[in-house]
Amino acid sequence: MKLSIVVPVYNEEKNLPELFEQIVAAMQPLEMDWDVTFVDDGSHDASVEVIRQLHAQAPDRVRMVAFRRNYGQTSAISAGINESDGDVVILMDADLQNDPADIPLLLEELDKGFDVVSGWRKDRQDNRLTRTLPSHLANKLISSSTGVHLHDYGCTLKAYRREILESINLYGEMHRFIPVYAKEAGGKISEVVVHHHPRKYGKANYGLERTVKVILDLFTVQFLTKFSQKPIYLFGGVGLGLMAISFALFLWLAIRRIVSAVSVLGSPWFQISVMMFILGFLALLLGLIAELVMRTYYESQDKKTYAIREVINPERAD
Repeated sequence: MKLSIVVPVYNEEKNLPELFEQIVAAMQPLEMDWDVTFVDDGSHDASVEVIRQLHAQAPDRVRMVAFRRNYGQTSAISAGINESDGDVVILMDADLQNDPADIPLLLEELDKGFDVVSGWRKDRQDNRLTRTLPSHLANKLISSSTGVHLHDYGCTLKAYRREILESINLYGEMHRFIPVYAKEAGGKISEVVVHHHPRKYGKANYGLERTVKVILDLFTVQFLTKFSQKPIYLFGGVGLGLMAISFALFLWLAIRRIVSAVSVLGSPWFQISVMMFILGFLALLLGLIAELVMRTYYESQDKKTYAIREVINPERAD
């Protein structure tokens, strides 16, 4: 089994030499093939030159992928996964806050039959108001919404089996939701407590605005995991609900007209009921169009709507 460690890099020139030393120290006791893929995400400092030096020191251990410009952490992670070739992929940050000494712990948990092992920064060394508290609230929201209960979605330090990653395509800022996609693909997920250290060099690249992005991304994840194969359930449900409310309003207006002789056409509720009926009907049509798009997506690319874990064929005598 080969291990690929993927490290997205953005302006981390001072951290990279020490990080590589720690990775080497963590991997030395393990009898396995391994390498590190550093993905430079358009850094403005000397990160690329530092990675070149690390490659010169250990050409059999270091791989570099350098972007032309900054594309974001998700794109860096996706490129690292695609360019690496290990049977197991471990993701970690380049800022020395993740501890490479936890890699054996992740692998030990992975050997128990799990497809994803997520790190949990139980004793997180970040600003509580701007980083820890918003992250805690986001983790609660994601866990309750998706049904995949993890304490720390934002922890980059995670271990994945290659086969579970091959069924996942990453876009936008979706890297934190990989465990959700893995669960949807039938993966088994576990979580272990890992170390977390204060940042030594440089500054954090994320602030409170990241929480807003997480909430917006959550809507996308919910749709893709629950309704991507049956979008009519979402659009049709909304459409039928609006039409039902419209019918109830119209019925109430008719009863009020008979009982109290109140004009139906003169009431603003009549316009509201008509508008809700039209919106409901349009939602149904959108659902049908989404069904056609979904079928075109799968059939044009010969994609399957299922994922097979294992196949055992009957033995046949020669």
